Amino acid sequence: MKSLRSRAIVYGLVILLGLLCALPNLLPGNLAEKLPPWYQENTIALGLDLQGGSHLLLEVDTSELIAANPDQNRQQLVKDAIERSLEVVRRRLDETGLVEPSITRQGEDQILVQMPGVADPADIRDLLGTTAQMSFHWVARGDNTPRSATLRLTDADGQTYTLEKRVALAGERIRDAHMAFNPDTGQPVVNFRLDTEGAKRFGDMTRLNIGRPLAIVLDNQVLTAPVIRGVIAGGSGEISGSFTTTEASNLALLLRAGALPAPLHVIEQRSVGPDLGSDAIAMGISTGLLGAALVVAFILGIYGRWGLIACAGLAINIGLVFGLLSVLGATLTLPGIAGVILTLGMAVDANVLINERIKEESRQGKPAWMALKEGFGRAYSTILDSNITTLIAVSLLFMFGSGPVRGFAVTIGIGLLTSLFTSVAFNRLVMEWWIRGRERSPLAIGGFAWLDRLTGRNLNFMKGRVLGLSLSALLSIAAIGLFLKPGLNYGVDFTGGTLVEMSAPSVSVDQLRAALQARDLGSASIQEFGQAGDYLVRLPADTASGADAAETVDTLKVAVTEMQPAASFTKVDVVGPKVSGGFGDATILAILLAGAGMLAYLWWRFESHFALAATLTIALDLTKTIGFFALAGVEFNLTAVAALLALIGYSVNDKVVVFDRIREKLRQTPETPFIQVLNQSISATLGRTVFTSVTTFLALLPMGIAGGTAVASFSQPMLFGIVIGTSSSIFIASPILYYLSERRSRKGRPQLRPSAEELRQQLDLIP
Repeated sequence: MKSLRSRAIVYGLVILLGLLCALPNLLPGNLAEKLPPWYQENTIALGLDLQGGSHLLLEVDTSELIAANPDQNRQQLVKDAIERSLEVVRRRLDETGLVEPSITRQGEDQILVQMPGVADPADIRDLLGTTAQMSFHWVARGDNTPRSATLRLTDADGQTYTLEKRVALAGERIRDAHMAFNPDTGQPVVNFRLDTEGAKRFGDMTRLNIGRPLAIVLDNQVLTAPVIRGVIAGGSGEISGSFTTTEASNLALLLRAGALPAPLHVIEQRSVGPDLGSDAIAMGISTGLLGAALVVAFILGIYGRWGLIACAGLAINIGLVFGLLSVLGATLTLPGIAGVILTLGMAVDANVLINERIKEESRQGKPAWMALKEGFGRAYSTILDSNITTLIAVSLLFMFGSGPVRGFAVTIGIGLLTSLFTSVAFNRLVMEWWIRGRERSPLAIGGFAWLDRLTGRNLNFMKGRVLGLSLSALLSIAAIGLFLKPGLNYGVDFTGGTLVEMSAPSVSVDQLRAALQARDLGSASIQEFGQAGDYLVRLPADTASGADAAETVDTLKVAVTEMQPAASFTKVDVVGPKVSGGFGDATILAILLAGAGMLAYLWWRFESHFALAATLTIALDLTKTIGFFALAGVEFNLTAVAALLALIGYSVNDKVVVFDRIREKLRQTPETPFIQVLNQSISATLGRTVFTSVTTFLALLPMGIAGGTAVASFSQPMLFGIVIGTSSSIFIASPILYYLSERRSRKGRPQLRPSAEELRQQLDLIP
């Protein structure tokens, strides 16, 4: 019992620490304020899709910078431009007073800006899209200046100026700027102050050019060109023009923050209104709690009091997931909530596997302590193999995903690790404590009697192998046909373009279409969804590049608000062709790498024909799931990619359990015909396969029914994929393995490589 007591102390401390890390997320504000600051900050941030806000993906266009500096190292030039751009963007956003904007570098030449609470980023987009390269140029003196030394620029009113190309004073010498009002005209102006060197140079140049116009140029447009009436020696000046108060304030902000070294282009924009975010939170909590309740009810129904141990482990598992997410400072998104729910379903897998193995050992007449020891021991390698194969898919999802999809991957990865601890360590500890004093008594674990009878009868599943494979191949061929025609309903993540989710209850479809056509937006497709007056408006990819996309969205909003001023725009997604093309390539690469990674791992852990059988079965599962996307019309977006990779992990998880039992029986009774081993293995794991699939299905069912369009691309394919993956584990994977094993036998090769123990025995026999 000393071992039991020491483990209880260690595990208890681990669980307590994890739950304490999650605690600040649950405390009300008045109690959280009493905690130390470092502990208060140990919370999970809500993603923009839950709290509302916008994100902009900006591309730094360094083409002109590189062309103007051909002698400098290109890599260093781009690196410096990115770092300078990050600094300027951060200063500009800080000047606006935004609450905790997130500014990070993404990829080689992109900057991701996330702005909580900003439902319409139009002003911010314009602010960040302005390079703000300011310079002072003297107006050219008549025809005396060579044409090659001049440039012709216009002002806002269209007046043309011929200026000296040489920069008289660079805008980087401006130290401060602020909006003010001209005392004579009352018009908004911008007062600026130069640094020491700039003030000296400005005084010298004005002293030598009294009576000459000096043009102030911002991004190749003349703001003003006043005539110098006297020496300006104080280092201060005034920029006047036809400014509004807002324009003058923005110009002053740009001058204070500094100029960008290269233009920034918006290649992706996503906005979520606060109402949609709060609805997403409510939906996630309600469907999550209902899914958890269904799982708990099912576990208690099949295992009785032993199910209480599994349920306690599940509750601790969820607490540890949130604790680790808090420590990592992770951001919880809507796909992340889906990941938590899926984690709940998948965490049951290890518990079911352990309980079923313990039941098997108990049915052989072993006492309680031996049944526990053998059950956990035999289940451990299977649990480890299935978790590693799932982690392979999840790691690829993290590598090739972005934003919320990465959050989903992190949640699933953490959930797999915590479920390994709770099922193998915590649950075993509680079970050993439960049987204390009755170690040599028989152990009874509940279940469904009819399923136990099926498990013990060794049904001839392989009898229908030809029919099963033929039907599976036929369905996959049909799915490929659906993929070709009518094809997938690709979202803007893959097609590029603009998607606006809006609510205008008093506007009909015909009125909306007519209003958009009147503003040259006739290419828009309009789809009704949800309640009356809710619309999805899609615009093609050629409207989703840079300023054109911004103008298109603004035009659409104006057209709708003219018909109904109270119209709301709950979600706006703008994805440029460069981003969408990258998503498509990354998706194909991620799926191929996931298949290759699992093939390599299973080859190493089992044998080549086991690995190939699992890979071929997963390929059949994936084709059917893609066919489901085409048949059901579910939107294929980045969330759908997360579903596909999660299904790859889930499906191979199922196959590993069956294959592990096949390997075990081959080692125990190598003389048994292989087809009989397959039937015995499928029968022995049937209870685990059914129970795990039912619990995962129940966990996701509420989200699939009531989750709405935001998670439909994940939850509905997952529900379909669970059914397909479960059936293929029973009827498809083993028949494929059978035919591959026959081919292997004809070549005279063994079904398994020798185990470490067998190798030792062979070495002992060598004289």
